[in-house]
Amino acid sequence: IGFAVADSLTVLKLTEAGVPKDRLALLSIPLTPVQVFLPLYISRFTAGAKPMDVFLKAMPIRLLFGLIFAGLVWITPYFKDADGVYPFHYYIIIVIIYLIHQVTVNCMFVAVMSFFARISDPSVGGTYMTMLNTFTNLGGNWPAWIALRFVSELTWKSCTGVAKELFCNTKLQEKQCQTEGGTCITDIEGYYVESFLFMTVGLLWLTWGMPTIRRLQSLPTASWLVLHEQKDD
Repeated sequence: IGFAVADSLTVLKLTEAGVPKDRLALLSIPLTPVQVFLPLYISRFTAGAKPMDVFLKAMPIRLLFGLIFAGLVWITPYFKDADGVYPFHYYIIIVIIYLIHQVTVNCMFVAVMSFFARISDPSVGGTYMTMLNTFTNLGGNWPAWIALRFVSELTWKSCTGVAKELFCNTKLQEKQCQTEGGTCITDIEGYYVESFLFMTVGLLWLTWGMPTIRRLQSLPTASWLVLHEQKDD
């Protein structure tokens, strides 16, 4: 849950700030070689008895990227020139941030896959691995829905340029503000609120989950077998 805002909302907020969608799409090109070759390099550190150590080292850094992305969204409007165009060095900043972010993402992904491969029961085949991956994907997808669902509720807007106090938290209120000749401005951006809340929840989970992950990692492989061999009397 700690990564949901950074992973699902950052690009949307950059687009709202005026960054062209086609430019953001092109930025994925320099990230492709990293996504291909980085897992091969990381696998050198996860091929062993304790692959989740890499996961535990990468997770707090990835959680901090929630604040880094929030800062990126906040400073984005200051890079826009009078013509509404963003300079080249702004995109360089985005690429550098996303490159470092991808390192943490791949470290966690490869570590989890290595752990699953180590504990999967070979007698069951790929079914065991598929089940573990399914639970992992479920755990990673539902927080994104929460982030997208409640970002609007956590955003507070007010109406300026009118004699009476008006708000713009709903479509009806926005229409009323425009009818009165006012302009809606954002007082509190829900994206920043969620970035802090989700990162805090992620850090709290890590505090609880770190000893649990280490305990599960230290279990013998036989503890994960579906069918245990029975010894003859």
